[in-house]
Amino acid sequence: MKHLTFSITIDAPREKVWQVLWGKDTYTEWARAFGEGRAETDWKKGSKARFVDSNGEGMISSITDVIPNEYMEITHEGTLMKGEEDYSPAEAGGWGGAKETYTLKNAGGKTELHIYTDMQDEFIEMFSEMWPKALNTVKQLSEN
Repeated sequence: MKHLTFSITIDAPREKVWQVLWGKDTYTEWARAFGEGRAETDWKKGSKARFVDSNGEGMISSITDVIPNEYMEITHEGTLMKGEEDYSPAEAGGWGGAKETYTLKNAGGKTELHIYTDMQDEFIEMFSEMWPKALNTVKQLSEN
């Protein structure tokens, strides 16, 4: 597993960027860069998160740490296939234990958003194209 990082500076306060990242409507808008789908969670520490595509498939994760307006850590634990959760290592496809973090820092009235994500080799190229698109959408939504 490799580690990828992405950053963007947004001309908006951290609170606004946080709302865009985790708001029900805005989350689906920026996450569309990864495909059509939705997140089923309350974004609270210790909660389950299901990232589900239009076919009912996706990832099962947990919210492992939250500092509102500053930091979110998500740990991927399994997969969702045909509506069934599977946490077995083979079915998790190597994603089990993979982390994804979002860090928001004040930067002179703007917000620096830093993403860190664990990634399997075969997905690095694809996600290296998707993440900048997602971050540009977060920026546009936050600045408007």
